[in-house]
Amino acid sequence: MQYTIKNAYCKRVWDDVSQRYADQDHFLQAVGLVLQAISPAVDKMPDLEKYAVLERLVEPERIIMFRVPWTDDAGKPRVNRGFRVQFNSAIGPYKGGLRFSPEVGLDVLKFLGFEQVLKNSLTTLPMGGGKGGSDFDAHGKSDGEVMRFCQSFMTELYRHIGPDTDVPAGDKGVGGREVAFMFGQYKRIRDEYTGVLTGKGLAFGGSLARTEATGYGLIYFAECMLAKMGTDFKGKTCLVSGDGNVAQYAAEKILALGGKVLTLSDSSGYILDEEGITQEKLEFVKQFRAEHKKVDEYVKKYPNAKFFKGEKPWGVKAELAFPCATQDEIYLEDAQKLVANGVKLVAEGANMPTRAEAIDYFQKNNVRFAPGKAANAGGVAVSGLEMSQNSERLSWTFEEVDAKLKQIMVNIHDNAWETAKKYATEGDYVAGANIAGFVKVASAMVAQGLV
Repeated sequence: MQYTIKNAYCKRVWDDVSQRYADQDHFLQAVGLVLQAISPAVDKMPDLEKYAVLERLVEPERIIMFRVPWTDDAGKPRVNRGFRVQFNSAIGPYKGGLRFSPEVGLDVLKFLGFEQVLKNSLTTLPMGGGKGGSDFDAHGKSDGEVMRFCQSFMTELYRHIGPDTDVPAGDKGVGGREVAFMFGQYKRIRDEYTGVLTGKGLAFGGSLARTEATGYGLIYFAECMLAKMGTDFKGKTCLVSGDGNVAQYAAEKILALGGKVLTLSDSSGYILDEEGITQEKLEFVKQFRAEHKKVDEYVKKYPNAKFFKGEKPWGVKAELAFPCATQDEIYLEDAQKLVANGVKLVAEGANMPTRAEAIDYFQKNNVRFAPGKAANAGGVAVSGLEMSQNSERLSWTFEEVDAKLKQIMVNIHDNAWETAKKYATEGDYVAGANIAGFVKVASAMVAQGLV
């Protein structure tokens, strides 16, 4: 993918980064899209080059790598790799999830951490950006094996995190069980009870609405987009990929707003229910997903639905699309199918599920597109609210948290919209979100000097 980077300073930094990290495809896409988008803002901020802001922005402040030895149920020693990429702390302590998945490595974590910097900036909460995790795969592991791994992982990670330094959360492969095991080990080692992790259980400092936050927030953002288009969710046909928390609660909120959800998916394929996935059917999805079963369970209970093995849902005719599974879901050919089938809006529930060439195709074909750093910021927003509750030793009601979440997402949308109007093209959420997030971080970096 060739990026149109008009600002000379941005172009020089891009040339340097793209050569130095030629093997890090995901990280380079994240950086390329940002440098392309922020060029108009950099034109108006001449101090940035003097303080080497962009050179610092694209390099993590710190990367921690370590081995994670643990013992399986048969008594056999195992070793995985652990990481924490502490990317930028200009506006607050590092904040970002931990991912346990075989694809985890520096490329994936650097792209996620870089995106997290601007995403957290957009929430307006005082949070820097980071990401971490391990190539550990919990599938097929017993609770005891997962516990021993998490305890070993935290036995090293605890040295580098803290409520005012770095506050990790869950991500792909890291749910409530894993967060609880890690929190218990941190508490045991440090002999202190602090809000060092978010996504905790409600019994020990977790926040209501955190589970729902990313999915709900995505749809709150999309609701604002539709309002700008002079319409709403009522009667709209929607494609949702994934079947985890983000997909489930995005679907739930779509239903509440009068939309019709046609699809869900996982790594094995996707299901199409032309009658619509109702709330009752969604509860069944939550049930089999909690039991780690595949999405084809759906058609066993609802035989009028269809399962398409090994395929993605982007060839189905619909009006709105919400990629909520993982990175690299929508390539150019998928975008072409979506446009041909009448999709008018795409909003990312996952982190960078859409390849750069597909984003370009959407924008050239008048599809409103919302990048994940804006549209899926609801999860980290409520993580930030959990940090606040932990610091004040308070617990807010579901309704209080949900209201704060909705207002944050409305504010992110409006900020991206107004910033796009000011610097780029009205309705260009990619430019608007990137510039809005960047300006705040860059201004803080200039103010703090060369650190």
